[in-house]
Amino acid sequence: MTFAAKCQSRGLTLPDYGGRELGAVVPGALAALGRGDVVTGRDAAADAARLGIPQARHIVVVLLDGLGHHLLDARRGHAPFLRSIEQGFISTGYPSTTASALALLGTGQPSGKTGMTGYTARNPRTGKLANLVSWEGAYDPAEWQREPGLLHQAADAGMTVTSLGKRRFAGSGLTQAAFNGGTFIGAETLPERISVAAQVAREPGLSYCYWGEIDAAGHKHGWNSDAWVAALEDADRELRVLARSLPRGAAMVVTADHGMVDASFADRWDVASDPVLREDVDLVAGEPRALHLHVREGASAAAVANRWQEHLGSHAVVATQEEAAQARLFGDMAESVRDRIGDVVVVMAGESTVVDSRTQSDQSMRLVGVHGSLTPLERDVPLLIASAD
Repeated sequence: MTFAAKCQSRGLTLPDYGGRELGAVVPGALAALGRGDVVTGRDAAADAARLGIPQARHIVVVLLDGLGHHLLDARRGHAPFLRSIEQGFISTGYPSTTASALALLGTGQPSGKTGMTGYTARNPRTGKLANLVSWEGAYDPAEWQREPGLLHQAADAGMTVTSLGKRRFAGSGLTQAAFNGGTFIGAETLPERISVAAQVAREPGLSYCYWGEIDAAGHKHGWNSDAWVAALEDADRELRVLARSLPRGAAMVVTADHGMVDASFADRWDVASDPVLREDVDLVAGEPRALHLHVREGASAAAVANRWQEHLGSHAVVATQEEAAQARLFGDMAESVRDRIGDVVVVMAGESTVVDSRTQSDQSMRLVGVHGSLTPLERDVPLLIASAD
């Protein structure tokens, strides 16, 4: 059975690279602004047509961290405005996690090229874990992530490009890896960010606005919680304000980096205390829903993969790096990125997780909402478009 068939049998679907996917959003927006020529590595005009992004003088791209399409659909009564501008859904990449997805959005290229292969990744220079959100343990972002940034390309071509986020994100490793280029404006609250976005939209150009509160509520309380619904309602209210504030000729494209599932703690394994999973594995990277296993020197990756598959059964699809590469799990894979991808990769099914208490904090292992895998709840993200009359 092929890797894709194994995934399908577990309710998992591979990313739609090159189709209706997150990597098409910014190239499509640039094409809709009449500047698809600045994009390298993608057909920007085809991306715009595929996603239905209208021609405009200014486009605001809004990323609502953690808002999966099916999560939004399940809570449609709490987000009447967002539901009113929905254009179906698109696919995020693999793994379905923030660092990988933001790089996909910001470069148009999958994690197999950007090297943004998970929440954590093995730093090939140290052999230790690097956190690709905080950037702790990683090296220079310009060396780690070498794909051209779309905002940088647009700014170099003379476009007015603006990014909006919390002040502490200015110049961070993740920002440099995914969204380097143009002007960064720090704004702490969502209303502040929406106000600035409306002002910036008065001039031709492209702006990008990030909001992380939905994801934060989901991690702590689960997406079925009242806290998650409250965060969704806040976003719905403020984005309605932004849509009404857009000047004539401007448009807004709203999407997300991933969705999430609420973890089943009954279906959780800990590598630290499980000798079957620990055998011949030197380092576990990634996250509990999407793992990279770096095997002991001299050990067989195929043997480790078989052992993990037998042990986890229907709770996961386990493959060697070569099998994952052939299936394009990470998209097209650059040779320079291979050492950041596990010798064995583990894609979790259902609501199951695998943790490693040797390297993960108690707090991280208590998270209710988790993501990284390819269930519809995690993979499918909304595409929402509004244009000013």
